[in-house]
Amino acid sequence: QVQLVESGGGLVQPGGSLRLSCAASGTIFSIDAMGWYHQAPGKQRELVAAITSGGNTNYADSVKGRFTISRDNAKNTVYLQMNSLKPEDTAVYYCNAMVVSTPSRPTYRYWGQGTQVTVSS
Repeated sequence: QVQLVESGGGLVQPGGSLRLSCAASGTIFSIDAMGWYHQAPGKQRELVAAITSGGNTNYADSVKGRFTISRDNAKNTVYLQMNSLKPEDTAVYYCNAMVVSTPSRPTYRYWGQGTQVTVSS
């Protein structure tokens, strides 16, 4: 079993910054892509940013130039640095990871429990 634990959410004023962290633990052989999604009330969950094990990144157009995704493979941790935050960034942010638990098992997608980010004055 694998657990993803997120931290770093909270309340911030427009223009402010937050850094989210997500640490994976449990039976892990390797982790392929990791990513962050967000879900606002009444809306579908959407991709914010993703990063491969080799460091290639992908961002939603709405966050390009403001958010940066990174990962520490030795710690099985992914980060999301969010700058110049806007009220429309308000949502629950979820991390996910494509985990290979053992060499004989297929890759499986795990989700964190979510962390609230609220951007408001």
